Amino acid sequence: MSNQITTAKQLEVQRIVDVLSKAIAQQRLRPGTRLVESQLVEALSANRNHVQVALQRLSMQRIVTIEPNRGAMVSQPTAKEAREVFIARRAIERAIVEGINPDCIRQHRQRIQTHLDGEREAAKSEDRRVIVRELSEFHLILGEISGNSVLSEILANLMVRSSLIVALYQRADVSSCQCDEHQAIIEALERGDNALAVQLMQEHLNELERVLDLDDEASGEINLRQVLSDL
Repeated sequence: MSNQITTAKQLEVQRIVDVLSKAIAQQRLRPGTRLVESQLVEALSANRNHVQVALQRLSMQRIVTIEPNRGAMVSQPTAKEAREVFIARRAIERAIVEGINPDCIRQHRQRIQTHLDGEREAAKSEDRRVIVRELSEFHLILGEISGNSVLSEILANLMVRSSLIVALYQRADVSSCQCDEHQAIIEALERGDNALAVQLMQEHLNELERVLDLDDEASGEINLRQVLSDL
């Protein structure tokens, strides 16, 4: 009986973690947003204890920040952390791309093509939130089809943190569409040219970091009002 209760609690906590992570990744919850426990309990039809455990877990993943006497809020990554996240992504996504062979691409071809089509449709919509969601999903799909669950889980966390970084630091005048770059990576993998696919992925990630407005002299504190004023 005890094991069943523990399992049910774990599943419920994971549900809350997944819902909040998805909302943050899709920029429905912006950096600095207060996560009031009572509101989360009501919105998610959840137990307060489960919400508290979920927030603690997200805090350990650096997705949520919990401050004494102030509660939880969506994290606001510093410029230094942004650079570190991209260093980690280059290492993880290199390993993921190296592990994907042509048979894997053929097996998942319909899913990949459907997604690439969705990216192009999202770009036409000019809806920033939809574009970010679709472009981020491409990287998660590669992680999933690689068959390496450890790399996929690490990448999932990095992608949520990347969403926060993009929300804070991407310049407003930069196009969000990287559909052609994604297509080129898939074509290289389809031909079995993993070396080229790795090179294209590294260049792609370098470009994503390049268009971020990271000020070396920026402090850890971010003026949320100023960051979001033009959105």
